[in-house]
Amino acid sequence: MKAVILSGGFGTRMRPLTYTTPKPLLPILNKPLIRHIVDQLPEEIDEVILAANYKIDMLREYFEEADIDKTVHVVDEPKPLGTGGAVKNVEEYLDETFFVINSDIISSIDLKKYLEFYKSKDGVGAISAWEVENPEEFGIFELNDKDRILRFQEKPEPWEAFSNTINAGHYILEPKVLNLIPPGEKVSMEREIFPLLVDDGLFGFEFEGYWIDCGRPSSFFKATEVLLKEMGEQYLVGDRSVTEGEVEEYSAIGIDCTIGDSRISNSILFDGVEIDDGCVIENSIIGYDVIIEDDVKVVDSIISDNVYIEEGNEFIGNKIKPEEVE
Repeated sequence: MKAVILSGGFGTRMRPLTYTTPKPLLPILNKPLIRHIVDQLPEEIDEVILAANYKIDMLREYFEEADIDKTVHVVDEPKPLGTGGAVKNVEEYLDETFFVINSDIISSIDLKKYLEFYKSKDGVGAISAWEVENPEEFGIFELNDKDRILRFQEKPEPWEAFSNTINAGHYILEPKVLNLIPPGEKVSMEREIFPLLVDDGLFGFEFEGYWIDCGRPSSFFKATEVLLKEMGEQYLVGDRSVTEGEVEEYSAIGIDCTIGDSRISNSILFDGVEIDDGCVIENSIIGYDVIIEDDVKVVDSIISDNVYIEEGNEFIGNKIKPEEVE
């Protein structure tokens, strides 16, 4: 069985980090976001197709070197084609029932149970379902008592919403669905294709636990907190990293980092970060190979890769780009 992972997009909400790293490779608990998704795939899936474009060479290099027991194809999407167009673009690989998964979702969904659920139904597809308090930012749908989807609504106004059940970004589809998608055109699976499938049998798979759309920095913090709690840990320190100061809860320190007598609180440090003494890093993300001298304060900020910060500086609510970006 095959899974398409939608890995396109420029990750603009994650800038300045995505100036140098595509969003699917940004680390959560020292593992690329997309690796969390690949590792969650059930054993039935032996082939993965990444629909990608931005910094595609970095994605190819990662999967060439990664130790994964599945065949991975990284397929170029020459222009943004939307969720439907991206799937159509990899149609040559899809000759049987297949998964489609958004690459920026961290969740507790059990994909094996999801597949078993779908096999028990008679239809053309299924959508993972998650309940939220405020559905205005999402696509919602209504289910009957047999898990069948009755209707859709995209990003409703509060007074228009007929459901709190949202599309959680994991799909199971039959190949004949691809016949509805014109080749080479930008098509939204959610807005244009799914409503056409309701009469043919489209089902919603509800699950519990957690669901995080990691499209913005705040959700990277949330995912870090949720996954640490699931592990029963307060923070994570990567291999070969040395910390002499305080590391407070919900922080993740990357591999090969050196932290002097400083305080790290609710922050994410990528690999190779060096921080001297007397620093405070709070509610912030520090990119790869950043060097921070003594007595620096970084709060509510994002520091991109390879930045050198001299002693005594203070950053409150800043986003520091890499030097090569104007």
